[in-house]
Amino acid sequence: MMLMLAMAARSAWNRRFNLLLMLLAIAMSTAMLLGVERIRHQVRASFAQSVSGTDLVVGARTSPVQLMLYTVFHLGGTTNNMSWDSARRLAGHPAVAWTIPLSLGDSHRGFPVLATTPGYFVHYRYGDRQPLVLAQGKPFAALFDAVLGAEVANRLGYRVGDRIVLSHGDGDGDGPAHAGHAGHEDRPFVVSGILARTGTPVDRTVHIGLEALQAIHLGWEGGMPLPGLAILPEQVRKFDLTPHSVTGVLVGLKLRSQVFTVQREIAEDPHEPLMAVLPGVALDELWRVTGVAERALLVVSGLVVVVGLAGLVSSILAALGERRRELAILRSVGARPGDLLAMLALEGLVVMLAGALLGLALVTVLAAVSGPYLQSAFGVTVPAAWPTPGEWPLLAATVGAGFCVSLLPGWRAYRLSLADGLMPTT
Repeated sequence: MMLMLAMAARSAWNRRFNLLLMLLAIAMSTAMLLGVERIRHQVRASFAQSVSGTDLVVGARTSPVQLMLYTVFHLGGTTNNMSWDSARRLAGHPAVAWTIPLSLGDSHRGFPVLATTPGYFVHYRYGDRQPLVLAQGKPFAALFDAVLGAEVANRLGYRVGDRIVLSHGDGDGDGPAHAGHAGHEDRPFVVSGILARTGTPVDRTVHIGLEALQAIHLGWEGGMPLPGLAILPEQVRKFDLTPHSVTGVLVGLKLRSQVFTVQREIAEDPHEPLMAVLPGVALDELWRVTGVAERALLVVSGLVVVVGLAGLVSSILAALGERRRELAILRSVGARPGDLLAMLALEGLVVMLAGALLGLALVTVLAAVSGPYLQSAFGVTVPAAWPTPGEWPLLAATVGAGFCVSLLPGWRAYRLSLADGLMPTT
């Protein structure tokens, strides 16, 4: 058997270029499978950890998914706002520790504008209850101060002290009035701070104060400025800037055990039809809707592995015709048909195992090299780490599948006769 293995090793060396190509194909297939799996898990983790430490999200009655999409991910729209009086009553509830009112509707060059209070920078948590950190500057203090998310500042090249102009609605142009949306160029904002990157929708958001949102809409009616009415920025303080309504409110409770009691009280509020959503429950429901895409990615990467295995089988079968004399000589010196089957199956297993390990090394190197870019461009962190418990079964399945498909050429070699090997047909 040792002699057979030595001869098989020499045969493999003579076919080293073909084997190297097979090895690279398997390595790239494995790297793609593991890469998709890691990105899938990281996207899901980032998705689920966009907001943490918040017990309830309160807003006007709509679907829980729609409320979460708008208040947390700033996507889509709401059919109605909740009144400011309801927001104040909620803040004064004896079971409530803190509230963060949120109001959306404006934009800046395609990025959403979120109006809130300074408590947003104190109480908002993401990931594993991580607080927001300012990379530069400070939270908004003056009326027309704005705090930018990391991606907004990076993509648009803003720094602390720069002036920006907001647009009414969700337009994505650069001018004061674009895509049918009027601009607030008469009341520009000054960038007072830039948040550190979080990998959440916070990075793609422009933050201003609730009073500032009221101030830029003074003299507006029906989504458009009233003609002939001009209110200078220094005059806006003379007006009542108390908001009339907000999009939603993030709520933190004193005792988590009271969450269902408070949720029921909000649903039964006699003053206004409201709903309170548990973020974790709504995010799970939302992920079930969007999870089809991640499963599709996994299927595609699995098909790539299947293609790689098909290439392995075809290469071994093609090489088998050239090795018929070699196999016949092995039979003539005492090798049994089962030995040939075992030798070719072992060869396929070694190639698959080496390809899988090379693929693991490749995805680790790519994660280390491209990690900063993925983090800055997409807010997704792909760790260059040892395989997770969920990745080991994928590696084992890949190697096992490679071993199984290598049995096909081994079975063909098993059935080759000595006479066929010594006198191959032409």
